[in-house]
Amino acid sequence: MRNPEPLANPEAELAAESSVLRHAALIMWPSFLAACLLEALVFALVDPGEVHWFGQMPQPSRQSVYSVAFFLFWLITMACSGMVLWLAKTEQNINAQNAHMFTDRSED
Repeated sequence: MRNPEPLANPEAELAAESSVLRHAALIMWPSFLAACLLEALVFALVDPGEVHWFGQMPQPSRQSVYSVAFFLFWLITMACSGMVLWLAKTEQNINAQNAHMFTDRSED
């Protein structure tokens, strides 16, 4: 059995992993709160039992309509939060990421 190669730079890998987790939290938490707010606002005005699709009245339970709508709101707001985080990158962050990508490829 071959021994796994030691990590080249464990601190850098740990920092990259924590950065990914931090970015995930920065995207998911505000979007969760926004989805909760949207859910409350939309369903304060719309009764899921009265929704008509293409002239027909679907028969899903109110609970399922609330659940599906919440997850759709959450996905949409996650996309918005992710785009904001992506657009907020500084020039230094972009250049550092590109330099890191090119140095990793040259080592292969």
